[in-house]
Amino acid sequence: MTDFDSTPGGRLRALLAAAPTAGPVLAPGAYDALTARLVWQAGFDVVYMTGFGTSASLIGRPDIGLLTGTEMADNARRIAAAVDVPVIADADTGYGNALNVARTVRVYEQAGIAGIQLEDQVTPKRCGHMSGKQVVPLPEMLGKIRAATDARRDPSTVIVARTDVAAVDGVDVAIERAHAFREAGADVLFVEAPTSDAGIEKVAGALASTAPLLFNWAEGGRTPPMSLARMRELGFALVIYPIGTLLATTTAVRSLLAGLRADGVPSLAGLPTFDEFTDLIGLPEAREDEQRYA
Repeated sequence: MTDFDSTPGGRLRALLAAAPTAGPVLAPGAYDALTARLVWQAGFDVVYMTGFGTSASLIGRPDIGLLTGTEMADNARRIAAAVDVPVIADADTGYGNALNVARTVRVYEQAGIAGIQLEDQVTPKRCGHMSGKQVVPLPEMLGKIRAATDARRDPSTVIVARTDVAAVDGVDVAIERAHAFREAGADVLFVEAPTSDAGIEKVAGALASTAPLLFNWAEGGRTPPMSLARMRELGFALVIYPIGTLLATTTAVRSLLAGLRADGVPSLAGLPTFDEFTDLIGLPEAREDEQRYA
């Protein structure tokens, strides 16, 4: 264990360090404090704050760079406060140049975030599994990574560097970029949206021994789904599942509303009771505190 085990970043680093023997760290996506709490209560060791889900939940719009850094950081703060496990948060492009990236890192650290994900798209960015992506020149992204690592007040804070260049120039160029990201100081490497099993295997073969490697199990996205056993075999240290909770919520709410529209009363079948839900969000603990401080 490291000297930073009591910090969010230190706890995340310890989990990543154990991945070669324990298997990949699984981080389901959360788009608000409630979904983060559900992920934590389900027994997962890490929560991933999804930018796609944050945009959908906060403004009901697609992930095409419409949210500001302030809105993303505020959501990250609420999510981190709701759970007792490390949170990795999407920080898009860092919301500007290298100086903006440095400020973004400090703001996310103040929010209690363990890992900060930065990508090499141009601004405005778009979801990594949408078409039409463009990337910044490599030297610009390397400057952002160096700024991010220098800006950390806690040296254990994890910088996740993502490249979207595979969709533009292919997997080989993405691997080259990822190697350069590592040399610039990135802690975790993330090649976004390879579109074939062969591409995934090539990325893992080239990078898994270099640094902790992230696999984006984007539900319904362009990357083929892969079993946990295969991801472990390939050496991935971290797997994110960014939008499953968002899609599940959408389906459930649609179903409830359709029944309400048709029948005039909501169907409560399969739903938690009022008391079950208040227990889930911590009412018993709050009552204990009320008694303690009465």
